Amino acid sequence: MLRPVPAIALLVALAACRHAPEPAPQVLLLGEVHDNAAGHAARADLLRERIEAGWRPAIAMEQFDTAQQAALDAAMASCADAECVVAKVAPAKSSWTWAHYTPVIALALQYKLPLRAANLSRADASKIVKGGFADGLPADVIARYQLDALPGPLLAAQETEVRDSHCGALPEPLVSPMAKAQIARDVVMAETLRAHAANGVVLIAGNGHVRTDIGVPFWLRRDALASHATGFLEPGSDATGFDAVRRIPVQARPDPCAGFRPPTPG
Repeated sequence: MLRPVPAIALLVALAACRHAPEPAPQVLLLGEVHDNAAGHAARADLLRERIEAGWRPAIAMEQFDTAQQAALDAAMASCADAECVVAKVAPAKSSWTWAHYTPVIALALQYKLPLRAANLSRADASKIVKGGFADGLPADVIARYQLDALPGPLLAAQETEVRDSHCGALPEPLVSPMAKAQIARDVVMAETLRAHAANGVVLIAGNGHVRTDIGVPFWLRRDALASHATGFLEPGSDATGFDAVRRIPVQARPDPCAGFRPPTPG
């Protein structure tokens, strides 16, 4: 026979439920194939599900440079829709297809979530290509991430990515400097996530940036921050370097190497 639960015990149990700790804030990284519309839609749906379930992260975006943060703050305070934010903040000439990103910005507006510019500026990236990390990053960031002593395998892997992304057409003397600029971008994104990790943060960036082996998560681990990286990959793409993978349809596109010319022999 079931015994009735004393009223005081029931009240204590209910109070414990009300004050049960919430799940620890999460550092989430969501990748992309930049021109894949289906992948962008799938990622926006995933983020929307998490937010509608109660998560309230800061949203950090590769598509905005850290130098644009003040303009981004002003736009988020004054704009009623995502298109307005893009019009106020994005440069007049941009390689980004902003229609892919307005659903994410709209979520930030709807739920009043902090929107953070996460990328190194092109100007600072160019300085690093020409003169090294010290020309484009603060000294304390270089020291924190030990950028003066890069792990050899990481640099080699990033150099391979640079060669491949330029279809083998990049002059070899530029490969290592451009790989270091890519590393600097990852470090700046890691810094942005670190600043907001205590309350939860999600990074919106290319698949290369969210790779756990050579991307942003590598630098987060140096700062003792755990993260979870989801790659949004087309069929046949290597799933190495992600905590989770979402497969997306192939995006029809012209040959990406058609416009590259092989380097002229020395």
